[in-house]
Amino acid sequence: MSDYKNDHLQRILLFAPIVFICHFAEEAPGFVNWFNAHVSQGITARLFFQVNLSALIITVLVIGIYWYIRPALVIVVTWLSFLMLANAFLHIAGALIDRGYVPGLVTAVILYLPYYSWLCLNIFKSRRIRLPAFIFAVVFGSVPMLLHGYLILFRASRLL
Repeated sequence: MSDYKNDHLQRILLFAPIVFICHFAEEAPGFVNWFNAHVSQGITARLFFQVNLSALIITVLVIGIYWYIRPALVIVVTWLSFLMLANAFLHIAGALIDRGYVPGLVTAVILYLPYYSWLCLNIFKSRRIRLPAFIFAVVFGSVPMLLHGYLILFRASRLL
């Protein structure tokens, strides 16, 4: 039971909503315009805010679930692979293709990738997820965002 009281992953996960909010703060002023310049069926600022509020709520819920159900760590990896890892790749790819700044790029590179890496390193150290399950969670979580990014950047379309 002391393992539950001294779970360092709980403390690390407390940073996830903060990292997300920082990314949202950088991204919000210009992302809708950037997105709409790439996709004919654009989005509104309201939709952008609703999606991001939903993502914040899901992040908090996923972390809360982990606090009470330790095997749910695979759900945490799946969600954060979608939200942070694949999203960071979308921003980086967008910047390379556009040859310029994409709203959210800075925090994707200096917050999302280091935080996600730090979390994954600590997950490996904890030995709470076997490697095949971890790889499955990363791929399963990342694919929707990577597909969405591909559609935006190369097909002028979107997933939803």
